[in-house]
Amino acid sequence: MSTQIKFCSLASGSSGNCYYVGNEKHGILIDAGIGVRTIKKRLKDIGVALESILGIFVTHDHFDHIASIGVLGEIHHIPIFSTSEILDGINRCYKVTQKLQHSKRPIAKNKIIEIGSFTIEAFSVSHDASDCVGYTICQGTKKFTIATDLGYINTEAAQHLM
Repeated sequence: MSTQIKFCSLASGSSGNCYYVGNEKHGILIDAGIGVRTIKKRLKDIGVALESILGIFVTHDHFDHIASIGVLGEIHHIPIFSTSEILDGINRCYKVTQKLQHSKRPIAKNKIIEIGSFTIEAFSVSHDASDCVGYTICQGTKKFTIATDLGYINTEAAQHLM
């Protein structure tokens, strides 16, 4: 297995955010704030099938980060990972057409989980959402950290970003 981690921004901005992190076998999405068809097309453009996505890791519950979370989780059966507070916030968002039920996978901050060939750790970041996290993704000796919509870089985020 390759130790390379591939990153691609599928969308970034106030109209929607979605990022791919993966390798030649599988990957994850960070947020899904754009339409499912757009996600599928942009993944296909980089040679990735939606079926190879092992999970979606949500940074916070603002609509530009969660627009397609319910459909991807409940209809496409992709597990949705985040803190319990963020997962609850997704279901409170009136714009989300498909509420999360069976696809929710609550995770704790600062606790490493394994998915596929990756280890992933959520950490606190500053933002105006009810809860907000960044993620450090490791595969072998390779490390990738993502933190979106930072109000400022707090001590915990700084440690992960270094």
